[in-house]
Amino acid sequence: MTSEPNLNKQLFFLIGMPRSGNTLFASIMNQNPELVVTANSITLEIMKDLFLLKEIDIFQNYPDHKSLDNILDSVYDTYYKDWPQKYIIDRGPVMMKDNFALMQKHFKRPFKCIILIRDLMDVLGSFIKWFEQEPTAYLNHYGCKSLEEKLSKLMNDDGPIAKNLKAIQNSFNYKDQCYYLKYEDLVTDPEKYIKEVYRFLNIPYFQHRFIKLDQININGLEYNDRIVGKNMHTIRTGEIMKEYNPYIGKIPQRIREKYGHIRF
Repeated sequence: MTSEPNLNKQLFFLIGMPRSGNTLFASIMNQNPELVVTANSITLEIMKDLFLLKEIDIFQNYPDHKSLDNILDSVYDTYYKDWPQKYIIDRGPVMMKDNFALMQKHFKRPFKCIILIRDLMDVLGSFIKWFEQEPTAYLNHYGCKSLEEKLSKLMNDDGPIAKNLKAIQNSFNYKDQCYYLKYEDLVTDPEKYIKEVYRFLNIPYFQHRFIKLDQININGLEYNDRIVGKNMHTIRTGEIMKEYNPYIGKIPQRIREKYGHIRF
């Protein structure tokens, strides 16, 4: 029997390039004890890996699509079954075309998606600041010597920036399911735009604070940034404010020429 959706929880989705305010947004929203914005989620990877089982010899020798589809149908409800929160915002590039096709077939219900938007040059500038100030940043250990090599590595077609860019681009075909939150708006007037997020999700508003923020801790777990580099997911905990990043000026001209046209 196909697993029925868990009616005690509501699942939403979050798309955003790295360094676009995902962790800041999560820190604010996760003050609400009934709601959680996840860390980078593996749920889409689970869906993809299960779906790819249909290509192996053992499955094709006995192609029981119905039984495997039952598992695919239940991935999200099973994964979040023991999470105590009522509202879960799963972070991942759910609107990429292949991911979205899987969701349309197996999620079995309408869904809403929050899209965090930040100028790509700002994102790259933020990465430059991080890997120049933090020796443990993973880009410092990939054999890339120049800024251009490091940024080109970041923009790899299979990397997290490219995946989320593709997801954002495809989301414009489904605008009725999406709320677009600009990074500049979030850091300039967070209360106003967090209220808009609640209205979009159609859930009761929680009175958030916008100073003395917490680092991400979800159900007792924190990011282990020894994997990617120290401070990758560390936020400033004081007052939220917009700050100019002078590292944007370090972006090489060839990178600007290649990617500067990407705007939302």
